[in-house]
Amino acid sequence: MSSGPAGDLDALLRVTSPTYVGDRHPDVAFSTHDGPVGRLVLAVTARGVVSCSYEDENVVFERVARDISTFIGGDPRRIDPVRRELDAYFSGRLRTFTTPVDLQLATPFARTVLQMMPAVPYGTVTTYQRIAERIGRPRALRAVGNAIGANPVCVIVPCHRVVESESVLGGYAGGTTAKERLFRIEGIR
Repeated sequence: MSSGPAGDLDALLRVTSPTYVGDRHPDVAFSTHDGPVGRLVLAVTARGVVSCSYEDENVVFERVARDISTFIGGDPRRIDPVRRELDAYFSGRLRTFTTPVDLQLATPFARTVLQMMPAVPYGTVTTYQRIAERIGRPRALRAVGNAIGANPVCVIVPCHRVVESESVLGGYAGGTTAKERLFRIEGIR
């Protein structure tokens, strides 16, 4: 487990998760991971990665506890493979994540949008307009932008590869600097 500015994560798990039992495998494995784009909050269910978020770990923890399960804890057997893939990606050794993704924290519309992200190849970008057209909603640019901005599984679901337009970078959950770093990792100009 990691601790950081938000405090001792293990203590947070014990206090906020009434069913926390340190030696049982939790429903949701929870931890943080520090990388070149900042701290990422990781949560993994039996179905896959449900969070790889730039948000504060307390915010993510509360959302997971409210929407998925209160039995949350450290579980290296589920978290460590995600960390290894993130490290390999950040070092330029991995282009496609193989870790399963669980989009249950996304709205149904956002899931539709986010399911398009893996089709955007490593090292390339697309626009909100192209994504809107691919999902059959060519006028839903703002909704597409909002869905991408609310991506609960950043980096792994590569929403950073979507730009506002050919000449405008657009926002990113981790901030513009993180998006630019991800572009450099992938060789995107």
